[in-house]
Amino acid sequence: MCAEDIVLREGEHIEPLGAGISVIVSNENHFSTDTVLLADFAAPKKHENVMEFGAGCGAISLIWCRNTPPKSVTSVEIQQPAAEMMQRSVEMNGLGGRITVINADLKDLKGKAQFGFYDMIAMNPPYKIGGGGVVNDDMQKRIARHETECTIDDITKAASDLLRFGGRLCVCQRPERLTDVLLSMRNAGIEPKRLRFVEQRRGKAAKLFLVEGKRGARSGGLVMLPTLLIEDDNFNFSQEMIDIYGDYKEGHL
Repeated sequence: MCAEDIVLREGEHIEPLGAGISVIVSNENHFSTDTVLLADFAAPKKHENVMEFGAGCGAISLIWCRNTPPKSVTSVEIQQPAAEMMQRSVEMNGLGGRITVINADLKDLKGKAQFGFYDMIAMNPPYKIGGGGVVNDDMQKRIARHETECTIDDITKAASDLLRFGGRLCVCQRPERLTDVLLSMRNAGIEPKRLRFVEQRRGKAAKLFLVEGKRGARSGGLVMLPTLLIEDDNFNFSQEMIDIYGDYKEGHL
């Protein structure tokens, strides 16, 4: 099935991701620079079985298959409209044999996904604590932005059940949630091992962090990676950002 065969619904359009891969997005389910950064930070190896929690439109899963496709990708999304839209993107790209979409709550995956099996899980979680900040009236946007359906503890617990020993959990979050994320990982038996902050440009406070933890690893040994700068000193995209965007940069950078 190609893009011309896909029937788009109201508010939907097709967004090219590069290398012949595209994703259907809508007003409620789309992706951002954070999504692209996490997809790069968590980039799987070709022999790995990986999973995306809270996949939304499925951009991370599709970017993984755009670059060096892993052995298999399982994309979990609780909202039926988003899961159905993602499934159409999978079919549009001819990736039905590589990406499996599961419309389910990540806290209820027993019998739906194999426990102790996955090499890596990634999630771009809701940034705001449940009840914190201005709550959006739109249910789909509220679930995406606030911890209404799952907390960071729910995420790390589910990941601990699904990852093999030594498997990795990769998450991006706002810096004010750093302590919450690191403690939750360790409490779930996933030891933080790589941490990277993201700044808009040199000298600005960090706007995001990316962290990777390993299930069953020894405590300690956290490696602080160099800060990722989105812009250079001339307010243009940094060379690293251009490299991360890859083919997707055409028309976007």
